[in-house]
Amino acid sequence: MVKYGVESERLNNTFAALADPTRREILLYLVSGEATVKELAEPFNMSLPGISKHLKVLEKAGLIERGKEAQWRPCKIRPDGLKEASGWLDHYKHFWEESFDRLDAYLRQIQAENKNPEGP
Repeated sequence: MVKYGVESERLNNTFAALADPTRREILLYLVSGEATVKELAEPFNMSLPGISKHLKVLEKAGLIERGKEAQWRPCKIRPDGLKEASGWLDHYKHFWEESFDRLDAYLRQIQAENKNPEGP
């Protein structure tokens, strides 16, 4: 049964944030450490307001934090932000592994039958 509520909304926000390639690149950039909005905008050749919109989506999803140091707001990745999404994906990982195992067994059966065809 599907549960809806706060957990579902966080998961939706996480996957929505990760759906955009620019936001995924921002997360990769932040893995190496904190960065300011200006530093993040440079590699993407993007305006500050443009990168700020992406950062707001990432922050709403709980994937990054934005500090409040003087006039600059350094961004850093929140490692626990992906934990819920990872758990959700793990559930389906088991499903796919089982499906692939069944497919592998079926293919081996067909190959064996083709090598040793039973004829009249």
